[in-house]
Amino acid sequence: MSGSYGTYILVSPVKDEEKYIERTIQAVLRQTVRPYKWIIVDDGSRDRTLAIVEECARQHDWITMLSTARDAERQPGSGIIRAFNVGYAAVKDTDTDFIVKFDCDIEFPPDYFEQLLMRFKQDEKLGIASGIYLEKEGDKWFPITMPAYHAAGQTKMVRSKCFADIGGFVASRGWDTVDEIRAQAMGWKTRHFEELFFYHLKLEGSGIGFLRTNKMHGEIYYLTGGGPLFFFFKFWDRLFFGRPLVLGALMMLWGYLKPVLTRRSKLVSDVEARLYRRMLNHRITARISSVLDGWSARPTTSTIR
Repeated sequence: MSGSYGTYILVSPVKDEEKYIERTIQAVLRQTVRPYKWIIVDDGSRDRTLAIVEECARQHDWITMLSTARDAERQPGSGIIRAFNVGYAAVKDTDTDFIVKFDCDIEFPPDYFEQLLMRFKQDEKLGIASGIYLEKEGDKWFPITMPAYHAAGQTKMVRSKCFADIGGFVASRGWDTVDEIRAQAMGWKTRHFEELFFYHLKLEGSGIGFLRTNKMHGEIYYLTGGGPLFFFFKFWDRLFFGRPLVLGALMMLWGYLKPVLTRRSKLVSDVEARLYRRMLNHRITARISSVLDGWSARPTTSTIR
Protein backbone atom coordinates (compact mmCIF):
# COMPACT_ATOMS: atom_id res chain seq x y z
CA MET A 1 0.00 0.00 0.00
CA SER A 2 1.25 3.51 -0.71
CA GLY A 3 -0.09 7.00 -0.39
CA SER A 4 0.47 10.13 -2.47
CA TYR A 5 3.60 10.81 -0.42
CA GLY A 6 5.64 7.80 -1.59
CA THR A 7 6.43 4.23 -0.57
CA TYR A 8 8.51 3.01 2.34
CA ILE A 9 10.02 -0.25 3.52
CA LEU A 10 10.55 -1.21 7.17
CA VAL A 11 13.63 -3.21 8.14
CA SER A 12 13.57 -4.44 11.74
CA PRO A 13 16.41 -6.16 13.59
CA VAL A 14 14.84 -7.96 16.59
CA LYS A 15 16.20 -9.91 19.54
CA ASP A 16 14.18 -11.19 22.49
CA GLU A 17 11.24 -8.81 22.04
CA GLU A 18 8.34 -11.13 22.86
CA LYS A 19 7.16 -8.72 25.56
CA TYR A 20 6.57 -5.85 23.12
CA ILE A 21 6.58 -7.04 19.53
CA GLU A 22 2.87 -7.86 19.28
CA ARG A 23 2.02 -4.27 20.22
CA THR A 24 4.42 -3.05 17.55
CA ILE A 25 2.91 -5.37 14.93
CA GLN A 26 -0.60 -4.15 15.69
CA ALA A 27 0.58 -0.53 15.43
CA VAL A 28 2.02 -1.23 11.97
CA LEU A 29 -1.16 -3.02 10.83
CA ARG A 30 -3.21 0.04 11.87
CA GLN A 31 -1.19 2.51 9.79
CA THR A 32 -3.18 4.69 7.41
CA VAL A 33 -0.31 4.32 4.92
CA ARG A 34 1.01 0.79 5.21
CA PRO A 35 4.65 -0.08 4.38
CA TYR A 36 5.26 -1.62 0.96
CA LYS A 37 7.30 -4.34 2.67
CA TRP A 38 8.35 -5.16 6.20
CA ILE A 39 11.47 -7.26 6.65
CA ILE A 40 11.96 -8.55 10.20
CA VAL A 41 15.35 -10.08 10.99
CA ASP A 42 15.52 -12.24 14.09
CA ASP A 43 19.00 -11.83 15.56
CA GLY A 44 19.21 -15.03 17.59
CA SER A 45 16.25 -14.62 19.94
CA ARG A 46 15.87 -17.12 22.75
CA ASP A 47 12.25 -16.28 23.61
CA ARG A 48 9.03 -16.45 21.56
CA THR A 49 9.93 -13.56 19.23
CA LEU A 50 10.60 -15.83 16.24
CA ALA A 51 7.31 -17.75 16.63
CA ILE A 52 5.29 -14.52 16.94
CA VAL A 53 6.82 -13.03 13.79
CA GLU A 54 6.49 -16.25 11.78
CA GLU A 55 2.76 -16.38 12.57
CA CYS A 56 2.37 -12.75 11.50
CA ALA A 57 4.29 -13.37 8.26
CA ARG A 58 1.97 -16.29 7.41
CA GLN A 59 -1.01 -13.95 7.62
CA HIS A 60 0.44 -11.02 5.64
CA ASP A 61 2.37 -11.56 2.41
CA TRP A 62 4.10 -8.16 2.64
CA ILE A 63 5.83 -9.19 5.88
CA THR A 64 8.98 -11.34 5.57
CA MET A 65 10.80 -13.15 8.37
CA LEU A 66 14.55 -13.73 8.17
CA SER A 67 16.93 -15.17 10.76
CA THR A 68 20.60 -14.72 11.50
CA ALA A 69 22.52 -16.78 14.05
CA ARG A 70 24.45 -14.64 16.52
CA ASP A 71 25.87 -14.74 20.00
CA ALA A 72 23.38 -14.75 22.82
CA GLU A 73 24.71 -11.47 24.25
CA ARG A 74 22.88 -8.34 23.11
CA GLN A 75 25.16 -6.17 20.96
CA PRO A 76 23.95 -2.58 20.59
CA GLY A 77 24.95 -0.65 17.50
CA SER A 78 27.15 -3.01 15.52
CA GLY A 79 25.02 -6.14 16.00
CA ILE A 80 21.83 -4.22 15.28
CA ILE A 81 23.12 -2.83 12.00
CA ARG A 82 24.60 -6.15 10.91
CA ALA A 83 21.13 -7.63 11.31
CA PHE A 84 19.62 -4.59 9.57
CA ASN A 85 21.98 -5.12 6.63
CA VAL A 86 20.79 -8.72 6.28
CA GLY A 87 17.24 -7.41 5.94
CA TYR A 88 18.19 -4.54 3.65
CA ALA A 89 20.03 -6.92 1.30
CA ALA A 90 16.69 -8.65 0.67
CA VAL A 91 15.05 -5.42 -0.57
CA LYS A 92 17.94 -3.27 -1.84
CA ASP A 93 16.84 -3.72 -5.46
CA THR A 94 13.23 -2.82 -4.66
CA ASP A 95 12.09 0.52 -6.04
CA THR A 96 11.04 2.46 -2.95
CA ASP A 97 11.22 6.08 -1.84
CA PHE A 98 12.21 5.52 1.78
CA ILE A 99 13.97 3.00 4.01
CA VAL A 100 13.09 2.85 7.71
CA LYS A 101 15.30 1.29 10.36
CA PHE A 102 12.51 0.21 12.67
CA ASP A 103 12.56 -1.29 16.16
CA CYS A 104 9.98 -3.71 17.55
CA ASP A 105 9.60 -2.31 21.06
CA ILE A 106 7.54 0.76 20.17
CA GLU A 107 3.93 1.82 19.75
CA PHE A 108 2.64 4.79 17.74
CA PRO A 109 -0.51 6.46 16.32
CA PRO A 110 -2.19 5.13 13.14
CA ASP A 111 -1.11 8.11 11.04
CA TYR A 112 2.50 8.24 12.25
CA PHE A 113 4.11 7.20 8.96
CA GLU A 114 1.62 9.11 6.82
CA GLN A 115 2.48 12.31 8.71
CA LEU A 116 6.21 11.62 8.42
CA LEU A 117 5.95 10.97 4.68
CA MET A 118 4.02 14.21 4.29
CA ARG A 119 6.87 16.18 5.83
CA PHE A 120 9.40 14.57 3.51
CA LYS A 121 7.27 15.58 0.53
CA GLN A 122 7.19 19.17 1.76
CA ASP A 123 11.00 19.39 1.83
CA GLU A 124 13.03 17.79 -0.97
CA LYS A 125 16.28 18.25 0.95
CA LEU A 126 15.05 16.37 4.01
CA GLY A 127 17.13 13.20 4.07
CA ILE A 128 16.65 11.67 7.54
CA ALA A 129 13.82 12.22 10.02
CA SER A 130 11.64 10.77 12.77
CA GLY A 131 9.20 11.81 15.43
CA ILE A 132 10.15 12.11 19.09
CA TYR A 133 9.87 9.26 21.56
CA LEU A 134 8.35 9.03 25.00
CA GLU A 135 9.49 6.76 27.82
CA LYS A 136 7.54 5.79 30.91
CA GLU A 137 8.58 6.69 34.44
CA GLY A 138 6.14 5.50 37.05
CA ASP A 139 2.71 5.87 35.50
CA LYS A 140 3.54 8.84 33.25
CA TRP A 141 5.08 9.19 29.80
CA PHE A 142 7.79 11.80 29.26
CA PRO A 143 9.32 13.03 25.97
CA ILE A 144 13.05 12.41 25.56
CA THR A 145 14.99 15.51 24.55
CA MET A 146 17.09 15.17 21.40
CA PRO A 147 19.33 17.58 19.46
CA ALA A 148 17.45 19.38 16.69
CA TYR A 149 19.44 17.55 13.98
CA HIS A 150 18.86 14.07 15.44
CA ALA A 151 16.33 11.48 14.26
CA ALA A 152 15.45 8.73 16.72
CA GLY A 153 17.07 5.42 15.82
CA GLN A 154 13.93 3.44 16.68
CA THR A 155 12.01 4.77 13.64
CA LYS A 156 14.67 6.42 11.50
CA MET A 157 13.24 7.15 8.05
CA VAL A 158 15.81 7.82 5.32
CA ARG A 159 15.15 9.01 1.80
CA SER A 160 16.49 6.33 -0.56
CA LYS A 161 18.73 8.80 -2.43
CA CYS A 162 20.19 10.01 0.87
CA PHE A 163 20.71 6.41 2.03
CA ALA A 164 22.69 5.69 -1.13
CA ASP A 165 24.71 8.91 -0.79
CA ILE A 166 25.88 8.11 2.75
CA GLY A 167 26.60 4.47 1.92
CA GLY A 168 23.97 3.11 4.29
CA PHE A 169 24.48 2.70 8.03
CA VAL A 170 27.94 1.94 9.37
CA ALA A 171 27.97 -1.33 11.33
CA SER A 172 29.33 0.18 14.52
CA ARG A 173 28.24 1.87 17.68
CA GLY A 174 27.48 5.45 16.75
CA TRP A 175 25.78 4.51 13.47
CA ASP A 176 22.80 6.78 14.22
CA THR A 177 25.07 9.81 14.58
CA VAL A 178 27.46 9.04 11.72
CA ASP A 179 24.55 8.84 9.26
CA GLU A 180 23.39 12.34 10.20
CA ILE A 181 26.89 13.83 10.02
CA ARG A 182 27.48 12.32 6.57
CA ALA A 183 24.05 13.36 5.34
CA GLN A 184 24.56 16.96 6.40
CA ALA A 185 28.06 16.97 4.88
CA MET A 186 26.40 16.04 1.58
CA GLY A 187 23.79 18.77 1.77
CA TRP A 188 20.88 16.83 3.23
CA LYS A 189 18.82 17.96 6.21
CA THR A 190 18.32 15.76 9.27
CA ARG A 191 15.84 16.39 12.06
CA HIS A 192 12.95 15.17 14.20
CA PHE A 193 9.42 16.54 14.46
CA GLU A 194 8.19 17.25 17.98
CA GLU A 195 4.53 17.09 16.93
CA LEU A 196 4.97 13.44 15.89
CA PHE A 197 5.57 10.95 18.67
CA PHE A 198 5.85 7.29 19.51
CA TYR A 199 6.13 5.32 22.74
CA HIS A 200 9.38 3.52 23.52
CA LEU A 201 8.10 0.60 25.55
CA LYS A 202 11.36 -0.09 27.38
CA LEU A 203 13.84 2.39 28.82
CA GLU A 204 16.95 3.17 26.81
CA GLY A 205 19.84 1.28 28.33
CA SER A 206 17.72 -1.40 29.97
CA GLY A 207 18.85 -4.00 27.42
CA ILE A 208 22.57 -3.85 28.30
CA GLY A 209 22.43 -1.97 31.61
CA PHE A 210 22.84 1.72 32.37
CA LEU A 211 26.56 1.55 33.22
CA ARG A 212 27.44 -0.09 29.91
CA THR A 213 25.17 2.38 28.13
CA ASN A 214 27.06 5.33 29.63
CA LYS A 215 30.38 3.78 28.65
CA MET A 216 29.04 3.24 25.14
CA HIS A 217 27.97 6.90 24.89
CA GLY A 218 31.52 8.00 25.72
CA GLU A 219 32.94 5.65 23.10
CA ILE A 220 30.45 6.89 20.49
CA TYR A 221 31.35 10.50 21.23
CA TYR A 222 34.99 9.76 20.39
CA LEU A 223 34.19 7.65 17.31
CA THR A 224 31.99 10.37 15.81
CA GLY A 225 34.62 13.11 16.21
CA GLY A 226 33.16 15.10 19.10
CA GLY A 227 35.42 17.77 20.61
CA PRO A 228 36.57 18.39 24.20
CA LEU A 229 34.48 21.53 24.81
CA PHE A 230 31.10 19.87 24.42
CA PHE A 231 32.29 16.75 26.22
CA PHE A 232 33.17 18.93 29.24
CA PHE A 233 29.56 20.11 29.51
CA LYS A 234 28.25 16.63 28.72
CA PHE A 235 30.30 15.13 31.54
CA TRP A 236 29.08 17.59 34.16
CA ASP A 237 25.48 17.19 33.06
CA ARG A 238 25.80 13.40 33.34
CA LEU A 239 27.52 13.79 36.72
CA PHE A 240 24.51 15.47 38.34
CA PHE A 241 21.57 14.35 36.19
CA GLY A 242 22.67 11.04 34.67
CA ARG A 243 21.53 7.52 35.41
CA PRO A 244 23.12 6.48 37.72
CA LEU A 245 24.42 9.70 39.27
CA VAL A 246 28.20 10.24 39.32
CA LEU A 247 29.05 6.67 38.31
CA GLY A 248 27.31 7.11 34.98
CA ALA A 249 29.49 10.14 34.20
CA LEU A 250 32.65 8.29 35.18
CA MET A 251 31.75 5.36 32.95
CA MET A 252 31.10 7.75 30.07
CA LEU A 253 34.50 9.37 30.67
CA TRP A 254 36.19 5.96 30.58
CA GLY A 255 34.30 5.07 27.41
CA TYR A 256 35.72 8.21 25.82
CA LEU A 257 39.28 7.93 27.14
CA LYS A 258 39.84 4.28 26.27
CA PRO A 259 39.76 4.76 22.46
CA VAL A 260 41.74 8.00 22.88
CA LEU A 261 44.52 6.14 24.68
CA THR A 262 44.53 3.28 22.15
CA ARG A 263 44.36 5.74 19.22
CA ARG A 264 41.39 3.94 17.75
CA SER A 265 40.34 5.01 14.27
CA LYS A 266 37.27 7.23 14.09
CA LEU A 267 34.20 6.56 11.99
CA VAL A 268 34.25 9.98 10.35
CA SER A 269 36.68 11.93 8.21
CA ASP A 270 38.42 15.08 9.44
CA VAL A 271 35.96 17.20 7.45
CA GLU A 272 32.99 15.36 8.94
CA ALA A 273 34.46 15.65 12.46
CA ARG A 274 34.80 19.43 12.07
CA LEU A 275 31.20 19.62 10.89
CA TYR A 276 30.04 17.61 13.90
CA ARG A 277 31.95 19.84 16.31
CA ARG A 278 30.28 22.89 14.78
CA MET A 279 26.90 21.20 15.28
CA LEU A 280 27.75 20.51 18.93
CA ASN A 281 29.14 23.99 19.58
CA HIS A 282 25.99 25.47 18.11
CA ARG A 283 24.04 23.58 20.77
CA ILE A 284 26.18 25.25 23.45
CA THR A 285 25.68 28.76 22.08
CA ALA A 286 21.96 28.14 21.59
CA ARG A 287 21.66 26.97 25.20
CA ILE A 288 23.58 30.01 26.51
CA SER A 289 21.43 32.33 24.39
CA SER A 290 18.28 30.68 25.75
CA VAL A 291 19.43 31.16 29.34
CA LEU A 292 20.34 34.80 28.73
CA ASP A 293 17.00 35.44 27.05
CA GLY A 294 15.29 33.93 30.07
CA TRP A 295 17.16 36.22 32.43
CA SER A 296 16.46 39.33 30.35
CA ALA A 297 12.76 38.47 30.26
CA ARG A 298 12.47 38.33 34.06
CA PRO A 299 10.21 41.06 35.45
CA THR A 300 11.98 43.79 37.44
CA THR A 301 10.71 45.19 40.72
CA SER A 302 10.37 48.94 40.84
CA THR A 303 11.94 50.73 43.82
CA ILE A 304 9.60 53.73 43.38
CA ARG A 305 6.75 53.75 45.86
